[in-house]
Amino acid sequence: MHTEIADALEAEGIVEPFPIQEQALPIALNGSDIIGQARTGTGKTLAFGLPLLQSAQAEPGTAKRPRALIVVPTRELAIQVAADLTTAGKRSGSRILTVYGGRSYEPQINGLKEGTDVVVGTPGRLLDLENQKHLRLDAVSAVVLDEADKMLDLGFLPDIERILTKIPEQRQTMLFSATMPSEIVTLSRNYLTRPTHVRVGDDDEIDGNSMPGGITQHAFRTHQMDKPEVLARLVQAEDHGQSMVFCQTKRACDRVAGDLKSRGFAAAAVHGDLGQSQRERALRAFRNGKINILVATDVAARGLDVDDVTHVVNYETPEDEKTYTHRIGRTGRAGRSGTAVTFVDWQEMPRWKLINAALDLDQAEPEETYSTSKHLFEALRIPAGTKGRLSAEKRGEHAGLEAEKVEDIGDTGQRSERKERRNDRGDGNRRRGGRNRSRKRTRSGASAEASAERSGESRTAKNDKAEKGSSGEGGERRIRRRRTRGGVRAARRDPENT
Repeated sequence: MHTEIADALEAEGIVEPFPIQEQALPIALNGSDIIGQARTGTGKTLAFGLPLLQSAQAEPGTAKRPRALIVVPTRELAIQVAADLTTAGKRSGSRILTVYGGRSYEPQINGLKEGTDVVVGTPGRLLDLENQKHLRLDAVSAVVLDEADKMLDLGFLPDIERILTKIPEQRQTMLFSATMPSEIVTLSRNYLTRPTHVRVGDDDEIDGNSMPGGITQHAFRTHQMDKPEVLARLVQAEDHGQSMVFCQTKRACDRVAGDLKSRGFAAAAVHGDLGQSQRERALRAFRNGKINILVATDVAARGLDVDDVTHVVNYETPEDEKTYTHRIGRTGRAGRSGTAVTFVDWQEMPRWKLINAALDLDQAEPEETYSTSKHLFEALRIPAGTKGRLSAEKRGEHAGLEAEKVEDIGDTGQRSERKERRNDRGDGNRRRGGRNRSRKRTRSGASAEASAERSGESRTAKNDKAEKGSSGEGGERRIRRRRTRGGVRAARRDPENT
């Protein structure tokens, strides 16, 4: 490995490789194709990123033609991967560009024109830029598909295949996935050349249904009205650092985050109705320690990678065991320990029992728990006497979300989660030249402009008809017009008295 890259990693305290890096790096540096299978949070980014940075030093990218491409399923993951590669390549001068939906096209287009070595992006925006001739893939010598199983879940498989067909066949391809469903196996057979399969961890650890022993899991049967009090005490535990709270809906996220803030905690919400700049602001504040509680939905939190999360709270019971493992996998990353807590309401008991049975958690009947229950304080190491509001002397420990500036990225403000995913996937027929076409429509489905034109034509026809009626032409019925003077109806004249 080049000295500049090694020195940059050493400066960040990265000296010993993780198992996935130890196995994958020699193969990747040799230029061979790889199928890497490991749980998220085990160091995959540097396993595929370091070889890309090293090859980029030998053959830098040119205008619109990067040398390497990394395809990821979500915007948040694109930001995280680019940040890790930027850290590793800051002494070697490597140029990393991130492209994804929700941001304006201009900075990304300018970055491609100036030239970049590695492009990290979501499938939809990558295809958009390629269709508009701002991105050329004919010089890409290495491509990485990160978290391929999640891209499959989000419906990106056709987009991935379109991208791979635009890249030269003489290339290095690295595919990383926690699980290997049949569609991913087919993808690897069609687009990888004699790949080496690298697996890290036991089968039950990387199949997406189990968590490593470093996560302590708790389930409490709570009551809806008491959940805010239980949560407020939980986030004051002795070993609490950064925590993520998962909710089922966007409205619940806003409500929980607002309640925590009113109690003096440094919290913020992240969900699909927030503009991209607002989401990135909250994530930056969380990573920088300006807030220590992030309340999020599953879609918004997909791909988040924050190493020092100590607690994950399922404010509402997840839909299934896969969602459960994805959520609690936000803690206990990179060999660290963590705590996962799930609130189970009365009506959520059947769903929780299915999760418990699927994961063999041995907690089929969570203990009924209140914010004052002694066993809650003991299990989570909450100091005795802790109340549901943060004490005044502790309220200055975090600067809060307001201390993080909002970056002007040219996003379009609020949008639904469906629109977020649709924008990430991209649709060449839906967007032309990087602009979103928006037409206001009436209830009948016609555009507002067309409706206005028709109503104008209708008014003109009525006026013409009235004029004909008043002149007696065409046998039209005579229409009387009532006139006013200064807003007062004028007296009607009698023709016989004039």
